[in-house]
Amino acid sequence: MNPQGALIYLLDFVFSAYIFIVLTRFVLQLARADFYNPISQFVLKATNPLLKPLRRIIPGYGGLDVASLVLVVLLIILKALVILGIKVGGFPSGIGGQLVLYALRELANVLLDYIFWAVLIRVILSWVAPDPYNPMVRIIVQITEPIMAPVRKLLPPMGGFDLSPLFVLLGIQLLQILFQLH
Repeated sequence: MNPQGALIYLLDFVFSAYIFIVLTRFVLQLARADFYNPISQFVLKATNPLLKPLRRIIPGYGGLDVASLVLVVLLIILKALVILGIKVGGFPSGIGGQLVLYALRELANVLLDYIFWAVLIRVILSWVAPDPYNPMVRIIVQITEPIMAPVRKLLPPMGGFDLSPLFVLLGIQLLQILFQLH
């Protein structure tokens, strides 16, 4: 791999990891997860330096942490600009509107992927019967339960089988196909 490719790979990883952490903060607040959980505490400490100043400008709305979503969109735009700048050797002009549309589409894609993997991890964890008091298990359950509970209520009893994850995963895949996010 050439040095430019390695730099792009490294920057893509760093931006994607931080976008994941900021999105996790948004999802934790949306799901009203336990903020005394060690994982939640890590997420809070990792995101506070950028979110505190942004929250002074962008308040929450109806229980939603709008500043977190705005930060995710800004990070997606910055990531695209930095990587494009390295690839092309500069920043092309006249891409503002396209960049905002790209960022919103990428936000939808990242959010759907996030939910997909959280549900899939919960399914795998249910097979190995982990300690329900494990901080990671508790966070995964708290994140996925608001999505899976309404689906579970719609399904008839299946004799002890919970098919709600299957329908949630299929629904996410359908949304990604409909909006051509992959």
